[in-house]
This record gives sequence, C-alpha cells and structure tokens, in this order.
Amino acid sequence: MTAAERYASAKEVFGKLGVDTDAALAKLKEVPVSMHCWQGDDVIGFDHDGPLTGGIQTTGNYPGKARTPEELLSDMDKAISLIPGKKKINVHACYAIFEEGEFADRDKLEPKHFKKWVEFAKERGMGLDFNPTFFSHDMIKDGQSLSSPDPEVRRFWIEHGKACIRISQYFAEETGIPCVMNIWTGDGFKDVPADRMGPRMRYKEAIEEILSEPYDRTKVKPCVESKVFGIGVESYTAGSAEFTLSFAAMHEGCLPLMDNGHYHPTEVVSDKIPALLCFFPEIALHVTRGVRWDSDHVLLLDDETKEIAKEIVRCDALGRVYIALDYFDASINRVSAWAVGMRSFLMMALCTPNEKLQKLQDESRFTELMAMQEAVKLLPFGDVWNYYCERCGVADDFSLFGEVKEYEDEVLSKRA
Repeated sequence: MTAAERYASAKEVFGKLGVDTDAALAKLKEVPVSMHCWQGDDVIGFDHDGPLTGGIQTTGNYPGKARTPEELLSDMDKAISLIPGKKKINVHACYAIFEEGEFADRDKLEPKHFKKWVEFAKERGMGLDFNPTFFSHDMIKDGQSLSSPDPEVRRFWIEHGKACIRISQYFAEETGIPCVMNIWTGDGFKDVPADRMGPRMRYKEAIEEILSEPYDRTKVKPCVESKVFGIGVESYTAGSAEFTLSFAAMHEGCLPLMDNGHYHPTEVVSDKIPALLCFFPEIALHVTRGVRWDSDHVLLLDDETKEIAKEIVRCDALGRVYIALDYFDASINRVSAWAVGMRSFLMMALCTPNEKLQKLQDESRFTELMAMQEAVKLLPFGDVWNYYCERCGVADDFSLFGEVKEYEDEVLSKRA
C-alpha cells in the first residue's frame, strides 16, 4: 500500500473517534518549533576558545562537528530539509558572526553581528529566537554572573542582557515574527551556601535592570528559565523554579520558561503547563529529554514528551506556548540529532480524541476512560505521520538515516 492509501485507512479509524486528521495535519504544519543552533557544534559558539562552563557539559566526540559559521549553517540547512512543518531558529549570543578582524565582547554586541543569522532566517521564511550567553566566559567569576557579589561582574552581564534585548528587537523587526528572548544563568554553588537570599536578590535586580531596556512587547518576549542544579553547582542555583516563576508572575510581560530537564526527577513539566496557563497569557518551553538529570539527550517520543504535547493541545494553547528544543549530544551524528528530535513532537497529540476523553472524565466514567486511553495508544499514528512527511516532501522515518548518512559521507567526513 502507498502512504496515501494507508493514510486513507487511518483517517477512517480516527474519524470514528471524532478526529479530523486532515485538520490536525493542517494545524501541525503551522505550529513553529524553534531549532537550537548549539546542537551543531556542541555549544562552542564563535566568540571564545575555552571550555564550557556554567554547569553545561557535552559528552562524545562524533566526527564532523561544525567548526565555522558556514559549516554550521550548512548543517542546519540539511537538517531543515529533513524536518516537516514550520520552524524557527534559536540562536545563542555566543554565535555572533564577526567580519574578518572584527570582534565585540558580549557586553558590546550589536545587531550587525547577527546579520547573517537574519539573512539565513529570512531566506527560509523563518523567525529567530535568542538567548544571552551567561556561561563560558572570563567574566564568570566563581560560577556567578548576574548574581555575583562583584559589581563589575554584574555590570558586564547586565550590559550583555541589554544588548540582547536590542538584538531580539532587531530579529523581530527584520523577520516580522516575535522573538522569544530567554534569560538563563548557571549561577550557583557547589556546596551548601551561607547566604541563599543575597545572590537571588542581586539576580532579581539585575534581570529587572536588563528588562528596563526599551523594547516592543509585541515583538520581544523575554523569559526567565530555572534550573535545579548543574555540574559545579550541585547544592544551590540562584535561578530556582520558585525564583523564576515568581519573577515572571510579578513582572508583566515576562514569561516563565520551563525546560523539562531542569526539575527534580519526580517533577513533570506536562503537569505544570495547564497550571501556568491558568495564570499566564503565554509561556515558553525548552523541550529536551532528561535522563536521570538534565543531560540534554535528543528528544524522543518518550512518555513525558508525549504528555507535554498532549497538554499543549488539550489546553488549546498552541498559540500561547512558544516551543523550542534544547539538547546537545556530541556522541552521535549531529544532523540526525536535530532531525530526529524536531520531527517527533506534536502530531500524536493533535490526532488524539481529546474531546471524547475529556467527556468521559467529566462524566466520571473512569473505567471506560482508562480503557479508552489504552486503546488510543495503538491507533495508527504512524500512517498519519508518514503521509504528513510525504506531503511535506521530506523522508519518512525509515528513509531518514539514509539521507543523513549520505550527507555524512559527502560533507561531514571530510572535516578534519
């Protein structure tokens, strides 16, 4: 059977449950997911040569890592060709692209240093998201940036954050698409601190000063992201979940951003999504796959990933949730890491008979609900997905690796 024939059969099955798969796929095609540039070169960037700091660590040394802006953009283009649907590009500030002989430190970055990213995005009809880079720099002192007791350190990073606000506005004005600008730091302590509140008050005041930079709230969407711990900051992080959520709640226009690898192992972001949507007009996500802790594994269709997607769809919040991916695996082909993670997120949720399941819950028909939820797991989602890939002109899941391997043989393997 062809993909279209299998889809026709699947469409009939879903239709009996009240799911219009044609409408679901049309909606899926218009939901942007932001593709993170830092998977392609293991979070190295273009403005420093030193090691990763700030609780970030990559493992593995798979050949073919991008070494230049040209190689990174080429690899991203290849991944984009394998990913169906609408996309954005998520850029970290350390990926500024300088002209030959030019350099600006992070507190002096300007929109012109990201012109090539804008050109790349506009040529492909894509928007841009942005992240100040509060790690891997000499001005990280004793593991702290915005929360540092050293006013010179704080000033440097505050000016960096303000520069990033201006760059985010530039992105939005150039692409015509709002820019999500995410503030995250790895500030914290390896061992038990003597003062927990002081660093957080400095952090709070620093973020407030960053957000005092003028910007258009319809164009720039500032976020604050939490983290539970990291390498070298195992005992305390200034930007805890309670801190960032409270900050966003108390500062109009600032969004909470949840990374599902940044919580205690028994916490799940899928349950937090509907809770936050009761109070926030918009929220943001960095979707990753934490394995035991925030290890930033390639996103797969594991249970929590599926539940995150279901909650976004069930809450009718596709227009209220900004979705970006965030992982960096150096142990496998990096183009494949992008393509696999970006391909497998929302389709199943959109084709789930949510109204029928909700009705069973509201009518307290819990035995029937449990039975139906189990039955839904075996619906022919794969036939819908393969047809969607065919309609979008990209390889299906079984053909994906062949295209990646060809690119590896022809391009990646030739990099020293």
